[in-house]
Amino acid sequence: MSPSQTRSMVFTGLLGLLGTSVSPIEAEPLNHGGSTVSQTNIVMDVEGKSVTVALNDSAATRDFLAQLPITLTFDDYHGIEKVSDLPEKLSVEGAPAGFDPEKGSFTYYAPWGNLAIFYRDFGYSRSLVNLGTVTSGLEHLTASQSFTATIRVVD
Repeated sequence: MSPSQTRSMVFTGLLGLLGTSVSPIEAEPLNHGGSTVSQTNIVMDVEGKSVTVALNDSAATRDFLAQLPITLTFDDYHGIEKVSDLPEKLSVEGAPAGFDPEKGSFTYYAPWGNLAIFYRDFGYSRSLVNLGTVTSGLEHLTASQSFTATIRVVD
């Protein structure tokens, strides 16, 4: 049994103790550009350097992918994360109430409608939605206070 199956069984058991039931949810693959994939990777071109991100599958991620390719300006926020406003808000349907980001978390902050990429650990934040994880190039995000990045799906 995988660790995720074990966690699911424990969670379901705890809900049962509380008198609540839950049915299993099957993750549906991402559909981008007419082709279905199990994982989508994006690349951010930051001042000639590449930052690669592995995206999770969620309604917010699918909305984000629909906006790509996109060029955004990111600014530093409190020495913890880089943030940029998106032209359109993302769906938060099915998202947890919040998220506890770690170094490398690629997220969406619903109230402000912006991307937030954490280059330092931070505490649990309500309305923060995890979109994925930076898998390489995180150090390029801290080279300057602000930067422009072009984001596209990796072919």
